[in-house]
Amino acid sequence: MAACALRRGLLSGVSKFSRKHSHRILSVPDINSGNEVFKPRLQCRACGLLGGVQQKMFMSSRPEGKVLEPVGVFEAVKQHGKYETGQLFLHSVFGYRGIVLFPWHARLYDRDITPPVSDSKPEPPGAHGSKEVKGKTHTYYQVLIDTRDCPHISQRSQTEAVTFLANHDDSRALYAIPGLDYVSHEDILPYNSAEQIPIQHELFERFLMYNPPKSPPFTSRDTLKAWQEKNHPWLELSDVHRETTENIRVTVIPFYMGMREAQNSHVYWWRYCIRLENLGNEVVQLRERHWRIFSLSGTLETVRGRGVVGREPVLSKEQPAFQYSSHVSLQAPSGHMWGTFRIERTDGSHFDVRIPPFSLESNKDDKAPPAGYTF
Repeated sequence: MAACALRRGLLSGVSKFSRKHSHRILSVPDINSGNEVFKPRLQCRACGLLGGVQQKMFMSSRPEGKVLEPVGVFEAVKQHGKYETGQLFLHSVFGYRGIVLFPWHARLYDRDITPPVSDSKPEPPGAHGSKEVKGKTHTYYQVLIDTRDCPHISQRSQTEAVTFLANHDDSRALYAIPGLDYVSHEDILPYNSAEQIPIQHELFERFLMYNPPKSPPFTSRDTLKAWQEKNHPWLELSDVHRETTENIRVTVIPFYMGMREAQNSHVYWWRYCIRLENLGNEVVQLRERHWRIFSLSGTLETVRGRGVVGREPVLSKEQPAFQYSSHVSLQAPSGHMWGTFRIERTDGSHFDVRIPPFSLESNKDDKAPPAGYTF
């Protein structure tokens, strides 16, 4: 079947569209075999586009949603193993084009799964519930986002979410590398392209080179390997936490950012990335956040506020997800966070969605500052 996924610039429900089209297309076993198994005028039931050998490419649209341009050809989704450096992909939830830089292996603590007694993670002090959660290994990827797609996803996912502490005396100064993201294995819809520079990003040619004999045909430069090694402590993700309440799934990934000295004391910094996903059919809106932050020094802080990062996102069947990053600092090398989001239904009623508790842990070696843009 023709790969007829239209990446409509996130104008009208990309994730709904990609699930309806892309997953079914990618399940065709011979899509990469080189055998022409496509029928001459096969029609996609979902969108009515005519398929065939000439229409194997999926298309990308410009912001007005009317002009289509070829992007690439879908490949089979990897059920086992991992994607390699240089793999082009379409994000199954947010719809942007990207390329894999390197993988990370994290421990996923899914509170929706009832674990056995062994191999589980205990609750932090004071957290809601008393359930222990089993961790399992899960693959994530460090990726570059195509800058052409950033304007179309900025309302649903931050494109400057990967931040670093600055290398100077201001202990609160942060900077971001635009278009850098973490993507779960199941969010990858792989494709290939004949273009030598298929992704537009200022780091693309610094990090990757075109190497046609390889598959995928993009290999890492020494600058990427050096940058990864220098920034490993500040980029690495180790734990992922997930919990679902009334069809709203919350995923949290904490990152340690480093320590700074301020007023004769040590201040430890973390960023945390949160994704909310509406798994149901009901339209809901995030109205409030309620955090509890416990520090190893013995303090317990409560934070309440409207929305998140200045927004009160609506989660619908057409646009079910919202992702953002924020920061927290403690005057202790470790702590815990947990809390709730207040969600409003269309009839005005409310319910609380649990934020899974997660640990804030610092690295033992804090001497080397993040390199950031240094290559």
